[in-house]
Amino acid sequence: MSRAFVKEDSQQEPIRIPPRASLPDGATNYVTPQGLKQLHQEKEALETEKAQLALDDEDELRRQITFLNGKLQLLQDRIDSARKIDPKTQPQDEVRFGAKVTLELQDANKTRQFQIVGVDEADFKKQKISFLSPIAQALSGNKVDDIATLELGREERSFKVLEIAY
Repeated sequence: MSRAFVKEDSQQEPIRIPPRASLPDGATNYVTPQGLKQLHQEKEALETEKAQLALDDEDELRRQITFLNGKLQLLQDRIDSARKIDPKTQPQDEVRFGAKVTLELQDANKTRQFQIVGVDEADFKKQKISFLSPIAQALSGNKVDDIATLELGREERSFKVLEIAY
């Protein structure tokens, strides 16, 4: 077909829906109660945004609806696969999913605190790390005063568990 017979408007960019946080194939989608609540709040916000769309341009309206439907589908898939773990049910004396852990970095003599959460809830700025992160994996199962070692390529970092809270 000659380009002369193609409408310019029909040459729009394909709609790109941003992926959710990475969850490896076969990995269980663990979430804290707060993390599951956040997923449901995100869904409500997207549904509200979709319901309030009011654009005069039909093509743009269709694109926005398609975009929001795609985001909602990815979110619903994540909600459907969620396995809620209440941190209060975890062994209180060892690092597990949902734990708030205080660590001492052995080389730097500094302390850090973070909580081990699901991939969608992880936010380093809020001291929340994914249970799939290398440091969470290295700490899992440790108890207070245990030393955990994290291998970073050729480098190793050691952390002493100072406190565990749920």
